Amino acid sequence: MMVSLIETKPLTTAYLEQIGFVWHTDSDESSYLSHQLVQVSEAEAEAYYEAGNTLYDMFVAAGDYVVEHNLFHEIGIPFNLIEQVKESWENDVHWHLYGRFDLAGGVDGKPIKLLEFNADTPTALFETAIVQWAILKQNGMDESRQFNIVYDKLLENFQRLVTLEESVEAFEDRYEGWKFLFSAVKGSAEEENTVRLLQHIATEAGYETAFAFVDEVEFDSNEGIFYENEPYELWFKLLPWEDIAIEASELGALLGDIIANKKAIIFNPAYTLMFQSKGMMKILWDLYPDHPLLLETSFTPLEGKKQVKKPMFGREGGSVSILDTEGNTVQLEEGDYEGFPAVYQAYVSLPSDAKGSRYQAGVFYAYESCGLGFRKGGEIMNNMSKFVGHIVK
Repeated sequence: MMVSLIETKPLTTAYLEQIGFVWHTDSDESSYLSHQLVQVSEAEAEAYYEAGNTLYDMFVAAGDYVVEHNLFHEIGIPFNLIEQVKESWENDVHWHLYGRFDLAGGVDGKPIKLLEFNADTPTALFETAIVQWAILKQNGMDESRQFNIVYDKLLENFQRLVTLEESVEAFEDRYEGWKFLFSAVKGSAEEENTVRLLQHIATEAGYETAFAFVDEVEFDSNEGIFYENEPYELWFKLLPWEDIAIEASELGALLGDIIANKKAIIFNPAYTLMFQSKGMMKILWDLYPDHPLLLETSFTPLEGKKQVKKPMFGREGGSVSILDTEGNTVQLEEGDYEGFPAVYQAYVSLPSDAKGSRYQAGVFYAYESCGLGFRKGGEIMNNMSKFVGHIVK
């Protein structure tokens, strides 16, 4: 069963840049945005929604298991972040703002299967929340015909940082004027504008906000986080925790002290590094063997099975390889993540179209499943994969 697609009129470069989407063209000068939409039935959209909710509950249970049994080393958590992970896990104020599940199946008559969870610094937020909605609107289609309430659910989840409960009605009564700083690493328009979108949503939610590049922010173990001499109680950073551990260990230690001294709250929390680790796929399989949403995953090669070897931490398919039943590498995506330990996950074919392109679903989660988008590419999605929007039939 092939993926069902419909053609659309591409959004103009001028329009995309007007709304802040400036990473619209890939390095080979091709459009990063597909001119087609994946057609999804209401039942398929509901299945993606339920899958995200179920999987998140499973990740929480797996997180408890890792903390209780001290399995941080097994899932590749750097030793210099373990205390930050534990501290943030044990205190409810460290709220998980949002993440994205990568899934196989769901639109090809095959069951949905979890590939991994981008829980710390997920990409494709702007594309999913804003751009695919704009494609429908600019093509004269009913923009409500999407599984896409990412913007609204993020706004509510920002308010939950104060209420710490499902209802957000008490936000204005409890909000004490906390200032929220948003940061990206200098040099990436995609990351900067994604963070500025989050800042915009937080401002709409009711916070006093500011934006600063990471190297402009000041950190003090005893006093907290500052920008231009102003203290900030809340800090969002589009800087992966594993990069902090490896490339900025001094910053990691400072953040550990700031968390322990309760001088600021950081988003996404340090415990999302557990969820981000591909090693959690092995923990999930141990806790929920043969669960219909999971693929068998091991810290050692799977005997006699086609499988995918993945570094525990990595981005855009880097250093991922596909192995045949004899353990021979049949496909490899070059990358910079060979230094991380690996997991071995049972191979599953991604849905495909008539031309052989593959489609990987991404379901955003912000307190609940809230949005769907797709990436189109080869068997291993890489940084040349295209973003594909969807419409619910």
